[in-house]
Amino acid sequence: MYFIDHTTYRNTHAVNNRVRFLVFHYTELNFKDSVAVLTGDTVSAHYLVPDPEDPSYLAAGFRSLNIFNLVDEQARAWHAGLSAWKARHHLNDSSIGIEIVYQPQRRSDGVLIFPDYNAQQIEAVKELTLDILRRYPDIAPQNIVGHADITTRKMDPGPRFPWYAFYQCGIGAWYDPATKNKYLAHFQQHGLPVADTVMHALQQYGYATPSINQPRDSQKDEAWIRAFQMHFRPNQIDGCADEETCAILYALNEKYSSAFVT
Repeated sequence: MYFIDHTTYRNTHAVNNRVRFLVFHYTELNFKDSVAVLTGDTVSAHYLVPDPEDPSYLAAGFRSLNIFNLVDEQARAWHAGLSAWKARHHLNDSSIGIEIVYQPQRRSDGVLIFPDYNAQQIEAVKELTLDILRRYPDIAPQNIVGHADITTRKMDPGPRFPWYAFYQCGIGAWYDPATKNKYLAHFQQHGLPVADTVMHALQQYGYATPSINQPRDSQKDEAWIRAFQMHFRPNQIDGCADEETCAILYALNEKYSSAFVT
């Protein structure tokens, strides 16, 4: 076998990391069932963060909060499924997935109730995420997303996930209030943009909405708006692109999208 020289010539410039996105999920299951699913043969994630008060976690013998690495970061975990963000598809190829043990409750009328996340659990997710970002600086703030942001099939991590608190400690994107207020005043005076324009603005930020003049599905449009609201306006997640929602969207695009056109 020929000798392979790994040291004399190395390119450290025209290269980047596989990991470009970070995706947060909730499991919808308790710890025991989450482990069973995430170590099975149909779905996986790089990390699992338990709820330290989950009875099945305590029953497993744990007394402090452990973070579990289930898949090597350089491997392709199966957590995102059919997904897209910023015109990239199949985000399993280029992302790290963090699953959080969290269980929304469904009322008898079918409405989902989202309890608060466990505070210690959220601190663990923050610490884990900051460690990941130190090692993968190519993950841009707007590429830290929830599962709902990258597919209309999902709602996780839900409206109780504290995106703004994460932004305050250096994780993810958020809008500038003054810029939001500028757009809010504009929309209050001149009216809202038409639906095609709103969908295009969502696409500019990263969502996989149809381009202008392409066929649209009103239910999917509402799902994309609802996902955006869960991330950036969790006090109202009705899927309606009202003045406040549009102002936040436009403020984000002004801050983060070089291609943004008002």
